[in-house]
Parts: sequence; structure tokens; C-alpha cells
Amino acid sequence: MNFIVRVVVGGIALWVAAWLIPGVHLGETGADTTTNVLTILLVATIFGLVNAFVKPIITFLSIPFVIVTLGLFLVILNAAFLELVAWISDLFGLAFSIDDFWWDAVWAAVIISIVTWALSLLLPDADRR
Repeated sequence: MNFIVRVVVGGIALWVAAWLIPGVHLGETGADTTTNVLTILLVATIFGLVNAFVKPIITFLSIPFVIVTLGLFLVILNAAFLELVAWISDLFGLAFSIDDFWWDAVWAAVIISIVTWALSLLLPDADRR
């Protein structure tokens, strides 16, 4: 159940980033709403899987860079994970793409982090029970 909630929150965050940043494309322009919602959920699932399995390993290996940059390297890592999600989504034929790494992916990573944080404040936490 927790993974499903994370997928929905990730989907909302991805949608907000695609809505705010012109270089992030999520869904097809002429497609119906059901197709676009399904695309968002599938991309969010890929996003959740990358965050669950790839992100901890790469983050651990990059600890020296994170320390030297006082944590700012984590933003670059999150943007790289978004690019990885875009690449995997393309392999599955999903409509998710990012035009530019330094402008679009980095800002999308910041927006996704903020939206995910804000939505997590609204959801009940299992640890608080």
C-alpha cells in the first residue's frame, strides 16, 4: 500500500514539474485523459522503482561529492535519475521526455522534491502511529 501511495505522489509531482517547465513533456498532446493518466502512473512507477533500487546505491557511492558540495550534488543526482527515468520510459514507449539536462532536468528535480515533500506533510506517516 505504501508503494502505491508513493507512486501517486510521484505522479502528481511529475505532473506538476511537466506543467511548470516547458522542457519536460509528460503524456501526449492529442491523447485522451485516460491515456495521459495511465502514462503518468506508469512513469511514476518507473520513477519509484529507480528511487527504490538505483538511487540508494548511487547516492552511497557519491558521498564524497555530496560532502564536498554540501549536499548540492544531490540535486544533480536527482536530475540524472530523471533522465534515467525518461530513457527507460522511452524504451517502454511512454511519452516522457526532458529536453535539456542543466535547465529542465535540474529544475524538474527541484520541483519534484518540493512537491513530494509538501504532499508527504499532508499524508499520515506510518512511523507516527
